[in-house]
Amino acid sequence: MTTLNVNGRTQQVDVDPSTPVLWALRDTLGLTGTKFGCGAALCGACTVHVDGQAIRSCVTPISSVEGRKITTIEAVTTDDPVGRAVRDAWIKHDVAQCGYCQSGQIMSATAFLKSLPKGQKPSAADIDSAMAGNVCRCGTYARIRAAVADAAGSLA
Repeated sequence: MTTLNVNGRTQQVDVDPSTPVLWALRDTLGLTGTKFGCGAALCGACTVHVDGQAIRSCVTPISSVEGRKITTIEAVTTDDPVGRAVRDAWIKHDVAQCGYCQSGQIMSATAFLKSLPKGQKPSAADIDSAMAGNVCRCGTYARIRAAVADAAGSLA
């Protein structure tokens, strides 16, 4: 048994310690907002936060996150003011098309904005750099950049 803190709740999962966090979240805990994309940490669809840092859950073993705080898309857009600002900007800028990458995109954007000094507005290059690990097959990168900038402005 592995004890996890997921979205502020302590939960037990009975999985092999090498099981990727992604599968413990989706298959064992039923948190299906985090998506499987590539399985090699290349696309960002599986992004979650561990102790506030964006990580790729498809390659992170469950044993490495025991006792650490895991936050998924289910909580970040409801319980977190920065996550809510990102979600609202996503809607305002009509970012999503197919929607598959969006949970990972939002998780990366939220972690990025939280890493900025209070009131700092990121440049387009800063945003592109922070979001480079997330692939959008629909190509909504200009809208993603605008939404992240808008969310940063609303938080200033």
